[in-house]
Amino acid sequence: MTAPHVLIANIFFAPYTYGGATIVAEEVARALAQRHGWQVSVLSAVSRIDLPPYAVRKIQTGEIPNFVINLPPSRPYAQMYCNSQVAEAAGRLIQSLAPDLVHAHCIQELGTGVIRAARQEGLPVVVSAHDFWWICERQFMIRPDGRYCGQDPVDLNVCRGCVLDMSQTRTRQLQLKQSMQEVDLVTYPSEFARDLCHRSGLLPQREAVWQNGVRHPGPGFFRNQARRRRTHPTPVFGYCGGPSDIKGWPLIRKAFEGLERSDFKVLLADGSMDGSWWKDSEFAALPGTWKVHPRYSQDEMDGFWQNIDVLLFPSQWKETFGLTIREALCRGIRVIQTNSGGTVEHTGPDRDRVFPIGARPEALRAEILHALARLDPWPDPVAVPDFDSQADHFAELVQPLLHKTMGMPTVRPVQLARSHDPSGSAARTA
Repeated sequence: MTAPHVLIANIFFAPYTYGGATIVAEEVARALAQRHGWQVSVLSAVSRIDLPPYAVRKIQTGEIPNFVINLPPSRPYAQMYCNSQVAEAAGRLIQSLAPDLVHAHCIQELGTGVIRAARQEGLPVVVSAHDFWWICERQFMIRPDGRYCGQDPVDLNVCRGCVLDMSQTRTRQLQLKQSMQEVDLVTYPSEFARDLCHRSGLLPQREAVWQNGVRHPGPGFFRNQARRRRTHPTPVFGYCGGPSDIKGWPLIRKAFEGLERSDFKVLLADGSMDGSWWKDSEFAALPGTWKVHPRYSQDEMDGFWQNIDVLLFPSQWKETFGLTIREALCRGIRVIQTNSGGTVEHTGPDRDRVFPIGARPEALRAEILHALARLDPWPDPVAVPDFDSQADHFAELVQPLLHKTMGMPTVRPVQLARSHDPSGSAARTA
């Protein structure tokens, strides 16, 4: 019996890595290949004027081939979610590669043509619903004025002020719901995301909460963290959201402006591709010591986290997961956060201290002061799933589908590698 071959469709993929969903797709793909021996291929997208529209190129920077389709920058509205030329290219790729399963992981811009192409070849399809692309044409449920729309459930009649053409919006939603009915399994990164999609009318045949993994701390992390905390005990707050209203930057700034103490540091991560997030920002008028940390890769993240004691996560919208929070918690870092959807579905400390979206700066300031005053500033690391266990979970979820198409026998349990799990225990929570 040969190992399964899965074709993953994701908007971006290495070497064009950008965004949390792409990190998840890359890490799970590698884990499926390395831990389970699966053959993995990828379909992703770029948008370049120096390449013919819809040309497909193969790029391979590691063990996983990435077939990149060039999407024209200006496409009609309907082609953003259902593109016949993407479907045609995906169909040719599927016929050439002959995968056993198609995983539509994060397919905004690519659209549902990937699903249609897989179905025409008789392949099982798994969809992972990231962000709110399946129920919101603006993807994040963020209104044109930059505020979270807050609908629950999503009612298209309320979307009238946010979209340009209600007729197009209704057609999009109808076609996406029909596509969802054609897939074999839909996964969500959190119970919050699943329940909101349910209440908004997205009702797939089969579904599961497939919680994302994170990169666990590497060897030496806790030793370096302890050394830094011993030699430089000044509390350090960290923030990774950029100068964005929706991520809560104005709230952070106002909260710190009102502080009457300065015995702390703040480290701001710059996640931009060109180092521009904080380029024009001034911090001299704020209390404490403020510094910017350059963009870091998955391999480099420990260098950022070992210098952080408290993560600030005052997100002003309901997010579906929150990778950053899990990365902090598994490294023994406290989190100050809002009650922002799937981001609170963890077992970390201080969940009883989350404050609501839209709270005034005084609420965040009170949490900052509490963090500075508490006698137990450094919590124990929290067990959260890593990418290996996420890949193991995926293999279990799709086993019935592969059994049908390949006649695969029951998959043997996988011995999970836990060398970097601070708790030493299996961390699956999905």
